[in-house]
Amino acid sequence: MKERYAELKEIFQAALDIAPEQRAAYLDRACHEDAALRAEAEALLAAHEQTSPVEVAAIVNDALAADTLPLTGDALRPGGRLGPYRLVRALGQGGMGMVYLAVRADRTFTKHVAIKLLRHGVAQQEVVRRFRTERQILAALDHPNIARLLDGGSTADGQPYLVMEYVEGQPLDDYCAERQLDTRARLELFRQVCAAVQYAHQHLVIHRDLKPSNILVTASQDGKGGTPKLLDFGIAKLLAPEDGAYGAELLTRAETTQGLRLMTPAYASPEQVQGGSITTATDVYALGVLLYELLTGQRPFQSKTDSLPDLLKAVVEEEPVPPSAVAERLKDSGRMKDEGERMNERPSTQLHPSSFIPHPSALRGDLDNIILMALRKEPQRRYASVEQMSEDLRRYLAGLPITA
Repeated sequence: MKERYAELKEIFQAALDIAPEQRAAYLDRACHEDAALRAEAEALLAAHEQTSPVEVAAIVNDALAADTLPLTGDALRPGGRLGPYRLVRALGQGGMGMVYLAVRADRTFTKHVAIKLLRHGVAQQEVVRRFRTERQILAALDHPNIARLLDGGSTADGQPYLVMEYVEGQPLDDYCAERQLDTRARLELFRQVCAAVQYAHQHLVIHRDLKPSNILVTASQDGKGGTPKLLDFGIAKLLAPEDGAYGAELLTRAETTQGLRLMTPAYASPEQVQGGSITTATDVYALGVLLYELLTGQRPFQSKTDSLPDLLKAVVEEEPVPPSAVAERLKDSGRMKDEGERMNERPSTQLHPSSFIPHPSALRGDLDNIILMALRKEPQRRYASVEQMSEDLRRYLAGLPITA
């Protein structure tokens, strides 16, 4: 097993040094006819594209430390069976588990689902507790903008799994950029995300990891806009479960020693970075980062050196540049650049070079104030609720005065 994971690690690291369009050919050569090895390599590469380098490093290091593969047994590879479900292919890998596209294949009915399977690794007891908490949280949530829990169970060796609604869509930022959505369309999509987060808060759940890759937007139907779906409550926190209503504990252990695996640094609030109290204001902050990114193509805090400590220091100490000032700078410098210039840019400073950026005058004033209020360092100075933030956006769209 150890030798096999060493082979997987070597293939994964080599693939990172190859241009994305050349990786398929490389995997053909490196994996030969080992479909399982290739699926594992592709899953790690997908995780690398969708999460921060810190999170991916934690995934790889944990698996190496445990001398285990992310998958458990031949039956849990593509083509294998898990209860009434047949695994089709790996969709990605996160800090706690592997996610597969699967189909119900017991002749009762045919339905595509996403199955999240807990992986073996270090701190197994803590990971199992968090995974089961995610399952219990999802069982209590029923909202059109939250991916639904359909089923759950455990494998023969006791590994728990979730069966989720399969959401075929794009991350929120990619969806907006590809369709060149204007400001109004982006704000209307964003308000649907706010509705999902507010619903979770009303059910005493803080998401704690709001970011574009955890919000997939389905393709539009009948000429209407797509529907955003909130995913991945793997590090969600219960505010105050009463009488065991959710059958779970508050998830506070290991948040300081393993904090980098319980947040995505670019979307983390100052209190998350500093190990402070996590409240609904934490999600308000992340929504502020997300809206800033949707309207400027950039995040409010960047690290010029790709240094994680520098990024975290900026989150805690620096004030964000108003979104209108970012748009002004892009306008003055000429946002649409030739292909050579784009290739030389850092991805972190220009997330979507082709994305629609509002004119500075459209952001100046109300939208600047709404976003900057959500991004205040002190939790008590942000919007008191996600609902209040969404209401200000509604008032802005209706041409009414805002409260920010």
